[in-house]
Order: sequence, then structure tokens, then C-alpha cells
Amino acid sequence: MGKIEVNNLYKIFGNKPKKALEMLKDGATKQEVLDKIGSTVGVNDASFEVEEGEIFVIMGLSGSGKSTLLRCINRLIEPSAGSIKVDGQEVLDFDTEELRSFREKEFGMVFQNFALLPHRTVLENAMFGLEIQNIEKSERERRTKEALNLVGLDGWEDQYPAQLSGGMKQRVGLARALAVDPEILLMDEPFSALDPLIKKEMQNKLLDLYDEMERTILFITHDLDEALKLGDRIAIMKEGKIIQVGDHEEILTNATNEYVENFVEDVNRSRILTAKDIMSNPVELLYPQDGPRTALHKMKNNGLSSLFVVNRQKKLNGIVYIEDVVDLMNSDEGKDFKDIIKDIPKAEPEESLRELFSDIADLNAPLPVLNEEGKLLGVIVKTDVLANLASEGAYDGN
Repeated sequence: MGKIEVNNLYKIFGNKPKKALEMLKDGATKQEVLDKIGSTVGVNDASFEVEEGEIFVIMGLSGSGKSTLLRCINRLIEPSAGSIKVDGQEVLDFDTEELRSFREKEFGMVFQNFALLPHRTVLENAMFGLEIQNIEKSERERRTKEALNLVGLDGWEDQYPAQLSGGMKQRVGLARALAVDPEILLMDEPFSALDPLIKKEMQNKLLDLYDEMERTILFITHDLDEALKLGDRIAIMKEGKIIQVGDHEEILTNATNEYVENFVEDVNRSRILTAKDIMSNPVELLYPQDGPRTALHKMKNNGLSSLFVVNRQKKLNGIVYIEDVVDLMNSDEGKDFKDIIKDIPKAEPEESLRELFSDIADLNAPLPVLNEEGKLLGVIVKTDVLANLASEGAYDGN
């Protein structure tokens, strides 16, 4: 059972929702419903599940119904038909009081236009949700200050919205949502009004918070790059319908129709492929007991000009090159094998190939991929990377 389960959800705007529903179920298009009875289809037979603790992105062009769908989840907009379950509870069955209580417990919402009150300070804006819940003043101040600290606004409590940049205003909106300690964050294109640098900063901040707080996030965007950066899974909408749901690779490589193909055709794979996606197991390794003769034997046996040196737990010590091994064996200077072990640039599993491209291009050896403890997870071979990107026409030189 998912955290959120949406089944056969419809939202019709206009005076004839029942007639519109009949037409849609008989196969009419959004335009045909509008032309014949004057009703506007906001959401058309949407079904999907959001797992607990995932970032689920709904994306589409303007007018696709994504924001309407989001607002149906917490009934800011009343659906016309269908089912919405959160933790197994049917949201559409709640009366007014039950819905109010449920919203306070489950949902925090972050809007595109910040939605800050200009006459209130940062602290007062951020504690607004707790104020509505009638939380005691000292408690709501404590929780709000914690939320402001989380989003990097410690020390800005007494400023007013007019004194803040766009990115800082959006941090206040995020803090306001976090202060109520929601199970689910609903985010409606929260970063679309920000300039590119601030937008990237806020995306990174959201990912940091997600790692810390492990909340379920339903995120709306029209930006595919943003969806790929933030989302665990992505749903693409068109004319109120969900066209496809999948993870990054499914959306990019297995488009279900021409609309999705057109959406993703210009994606640069170097932006979305990560080190872990393209790394492979090393052909051979050197261990603490190995010396120059073993190194030379392993290199010749496998046609290699370098080898990574690891301990028994596969923690990387460095790399040795064949020319240094030969020099050591022919040297009378009494050097030790450890003297020829050299350092090398390293990659983290989640780094994109775009970020790693300069390191890969400049190396005359594979690029090691390490976890946080320094354990060797795999290697990235330059020829494989270049072949992969060239076959997709992906590298744009930027």
C-alpha cells in the first residue's frame, strides 16, 4: 500500500460535471467536452501511487492539470469523482472538521508565488500554520525557529518579505511548511520563479532536507531537468491525463507515445547519467601483500597499464602505473612498492557525468567510484563513457 493512492480521479470545472464525466468515459477529448457542453476538464481519470519517503514528481506543460491534481490531493479543490487515499484513509469521505484536522497532521504546502504576508516578519510568516492550529506561542516559536534554521534563515527572523531575495522568500515558505512537521510536502512549482543559480541552490537545499527528514514529497514542475534531479519517479501529464509514470530511465528510454518522446528528446544524457549508472567492476586489483612482480604479472595478463591498490575491505589506497612498476624493478635506489602508489581523482556514486567529464577526459586511467567510507565500488572507463555519450548524441561541449 502506497502512502498516497489516487484512483480514477476526475475534476470537471463548469455546470455539467456529470455529463462531462459521461462524455470522458465514452472517449471524448478535453476539447470536445469544452466545445459541446462548455465544461473544462482539469483532471481526467488519473491513477497513481506515491510510496512513503519518495519524491514523486508530476510534470507537464501549462494547462496539463498538474497543479489542479495536486490541490485535489488535499481537497483545496474538490474532485468530481474518484478516490484519494492517504495511509489507507479515504480523503474524499472526510467532513469539514475531519478534513481540517487531517490537513494539519498530514500536509505542508509550498507555493510558486511564495504566498507571504508582507506585514508579517519572517518568523511570523513561518509560524502561520502553527498559529492556525492554536499551538501555544512559546512552542510555535521554538518549532518555527528550528524550521528556519533548517532552511538556512537563522538570524533573519525579524526581517520582512520586502527585505528578502526571491530565494530567501521561498525558504520562508518552505520553513512554514516544515514547521507544522507534515508527513507529506506538496510543492507546486516552488522554484519556477527563481533565477537559475538560486533555483539550483534551492533544489540542493530541498535534497539536503529530504535526506535529513525523510518526508514524502509530491512535487510539481514543468522543467524536465528539475524532475530528473529531484524525482525518484516521474508522472507526465497532458490535457488532464497521466500519460506515463516511471523512473528516470523508463521515462527517457521507454517513452509510451510521441508526446513523451518529444518531452525528453533534447535531454542531455550526461546530465542525468550518474557515476553509478555507468561504472563497471575493475578487471583486476592489487592488495597489501602484492609487490611489483605481482603488479607487472597482473597488468600483462589483463592488458592493463595501471592498477588500483586496495586493502582487504576494498578501501582505495591509490593507483600504480606500469612504467613506475618497471622503473622500480630496475632501480637500485632501494625504493619500496608503496612509494610508487599515487593519488588519483575520485568520483561519488551520485555525481553526474556532466560534472565528472573534465576529470574523465584528462585521465589516462579509469576513474574510481568510492562510497563515503572510501570503499571502491567500481571504475569509470573513459572509452565507455565517450562511446555511450556519442551514441546518444549527448555531449554538447558545455
